[in-house]
Amino acid sequence: MDPRLNPYAPGAGTPPPELAGRDELIERSAVALDRIRAGRVARSFVLYGLRGVGKTVLLNRIQRDADARGFATAKMEAPEDRSLPALLAPNLRALLLRLSRGERVRTATNQAFKALAGFARALKVKYQDLELGLDIQPEPGLADSGDLETDLAALLIAVGEAAAERGTAAALFIDEIQYVAEEQLAALISGFHHANQAQVPITMVAAGLPQIVGQTGKAKSYAERLFEFAPVDRLDVAAARAALCVPAEKENVTFEEAAIAEILRQTLGYPYFLQEWGKHSWDMADASPIAPEDAVQATARALAELDASFFRVRFDRLTPSEKRYLRAMADLGPGPHRSGDIAERSQRKVTTVAPIRNSLIAKGMIYSPAHGDTAFTVPLFDGFMKRTMPAL
Repeated sequence: MDPRLNPYAPGAGTPPPELAGRDELIERSAVALDRIRAGRVARSFVLYGLRGVGKTVLLNRIQRDADARGFATAKMEAPEDRSLPALLAPNLRALLLRLSRGERVRTATNQAFKALAGFARALKVKYQDLELGLDIQPEPGLADSGDLETDLAALLIAVGEAAAERGTAAALFIDEIQYVAEEQLAALISGFHHANQAQVPITMVAAGLPQIVGQTGKAKSYAERLFEFAPVDRLDVAAARAALCVPAEKENVTFEEAAIAEILRQTLGYPYFLQEWGKHSWDMADASPIAPEDAVQATARALAELDASFFRVRFDRLTPSEKRYLRAMADLGPGPHRSGDIAERSQRKVTTVAPIRNSLIAKGMIYSPAHGDTAFTVPLFDGFMKRTMPAL
């Protein structure tokens, strides 16, 4: 069929043509944001799940909805090699500029700019990647102590007060939050804790891998009371069918039932993979309905493309010892697996592979769903490891 009309959209954070099965999460986050704007109690929202479940898509959708409802938002992604202050400062500056656009800068907004200037000046030496140009003088004693936890709390409160002055709420959207260093994550949690206590309308909606739940609890023991942790999982059968079939139906194309069954079996209901298989099934088919043999050929094409991109970019970041560890994991199946079983399959002692496991967790390749267990953060990665490293 005509590839120009192919409706599927596999990509990093690319909105799918049919966002199926996520209405409840979108509504819960909207309720939390509206409560905070109205001065009512609501926890910050943290989406967590494996790669390919659509966390970034959901985060972007929640932000777009918030923008449309008049919230002051800032979206950022936490990279592994950048500090939290360097990430926050320019985005908070942009948020404050939007709050002040079109009108005279009011008292609280001006105070927030001064807090940001003090914050940047005081922490620039400690976090040398922090660069922020502001033509406003800081106010002595406001967010300028040089202590991240203290200064970030003062800054978030000032931004919340600026949003309140405009009759709205500020919302920070942070993707890949698991990469924020523990000390800085603790400061972020403490900052929102103090903002809640001050009853200012500022909150966070974040997304990260499953380890973020444990990381926040380790950083601050009260994190579970401050954040609402919302798991984002693979789609159930009905939602997966909708994600696959609705985009094609809008183009007057259907799937045979056996083709749908084959694609759902291969993708396991993961939204990103449904887009990949849908795209390749469309391209392989000569006409509607898309047949089972088209879906089978799509599997070969999709896996080849995933191996060359989605899986490969993660594999290439690994050291040889990390690759061997993941290959041993793959030999045991999709997982999760006991750490001792992985070490035994690697013919190594648990103590000698523990640093490798910790490094892989830090890189976001694996996580621990329960004490002593290890699982891939990337679905279907066990199959890729076997294809790319046939021998253990």
